[in-house]
Parts: sequence; structure tokens; C-alpha cells
Amino acid sequence: MGGCVIIVEGKTDKERLLRVLAEPVTIYCTYGTYSQEKGEQLLAQAESADEVYLFTDEDDSGKKLRASLSDDFPHAVHLYTPRMYREVANTPLPVLAEILERAGFAVKSFDS
Repeated sequence: MGGCVIIVEGKTDKERLLRVLAEPVTIYCTYGTYSQEKGEQLLAQAESADEVYLFTDEDDSGKKLRASLSDDFPHAVHLYTPRMYREVANTPLPVLAEILERAGFAVKSFDS
């Protein structure tokens, strides 16, 4: 299979990223919670991915989730939304496009 996988917190984050990406990317949601069972499920789903990216919110729950995900995905690339927006879902599309483009993803063009 190969390809890239992005793990985000929620459905809104996933939908927001899909509006920016100009290439097919698999995005998995944790729905804000994390457990050993969910970790095992994500590991199985992302097993054949060439690269895994973690893109969580910059709030306390997002940072806690990122720490848990980092344990299960120690080689994952971390993507960060600027603290001023706190959440991926609140980050303007042009800013998300810039973050993803810097990480090597093909993104849609947005007028700032």
C-alpha cells in the first residue's frame, strides 16, 4: 500500500485537512480519546504506511494525545498548528496548507 497517514483528533480536523490536500492521503481520527486498544487498531491500520504524521491540537488534551501517540509511533513526523489557533479545526486553510506543504504534501492554492 504505502503512502502517508495523518492521525488527527477529530472528524472536523480530518475534514479541514481534506479541504487543503491536493493528493490522496489517509487520515485517521482518534476522536479525542486514546487507549491501548485504539493504539493497537491505529498501528494495524498504519502498518503499511511509508510515513506517519501526527497533527493534534495545541491545547492540553491535544498535547496529552500527542504524547500517547508518540509512544506508539516513535518515528512519526509531528505537525503543529500555531498556538494562537489552538486547534487544527480553527486554523485558517492557508495556514494549514503552508504547514502541510512544508511537510512535503501537495496542497491546494489559497489566496491569503
